Amino acid sequence: MTTLSNHVPDPRLITAFAERRDGPLHRVNPWTKVGVVGALVLAVTVFDRLALLAGLYGAVLVVYGLAGLPYRRLAGWYTLPMLFIVSVAGPLAFLEPGTPIGGALSTPLGELSVTWAGLVLFGELSCRSLTVVTFALTASMTTKYTDVAYMLGRLLPRPIDQIALLTYRFTFVMIETLEDLVKAALSRGANFSEFWSNKRLYARILGMTMLSAIEQSERLVKSMEARGYNGDITLYGDVPRPPARELIVIAACYAGVVAYALVGVYEVVPV
Repeated sequence: MTTLSNHVPDPRLITAFAERRDGPLHRVNPWTKVGVVGALVLAVTVFDRLALLAGLYGAVLVVYGLAGLPYRRLAGWYTLPMLFIVSVAGPLAFLEPGTPIGGALSTPLGELSVTWAGLVLFGELSCRSLTVVTFALTASMTTKYTDVAYMLGRLLPRPIDQIALLTYRFTFVMIETLEDLVKAALSRGANFSEFWSNKRLYARILGMTMLSAIEQSERLVKSMEARGYNGDITLYGDVPRPPARELIVIAACYAGVVAYALVGVYEVVPV
């Protein structure tokens, strides 16, 4: 399967892994994965030590591998979250007070230097972001579309659930349209190696994609209304409750995070 970029998650590839693979995590109840995602978000918010955050990130990486998912793809997909981390945590690493590492960097605003505290802060923010991103990708690549659609219908209020389902479906159409435009441009001798020298070509492709999206969305609405669509996509399926052993795992995750938070409060405010 070809993709437009190795640095952007392809929903077709994610769906293919979810539908065609049968790893250990594929057999886990989807509600359990939702519960673990919530526990992870709570954990990366509460944990305030780099060792704990790094250990949590390492555990998520192990789960990703046990699910039979490719690390090579994951490394490419880290590009976007790393850009966010560098743009946010990078300046904080220079502004954090503490013992400087190496020499100072001269700037028009004065001398800047990375401190050990700033380096630790950068590591903490990186672990927090990559932990959630990695497990979100793991859960989406091991959960079938019918289960995802059913849970969206149960978790999100109407009409947000309908918007989410239609957006997910229309994403595939837009990717195919964009690929056709790129292939047509390449067949006519276009060069996408440099952005600024080909910015007009990029603008034309983006404009054509938007026009095509509007036309296809209008045709989609008319075809759905002709088939009796009245604002509700009926989902045939059911995701049962998690078994007892998975409920125990979820409860243990939340209990561990809450216990750590309570211990931290007790240390800050001694009785």
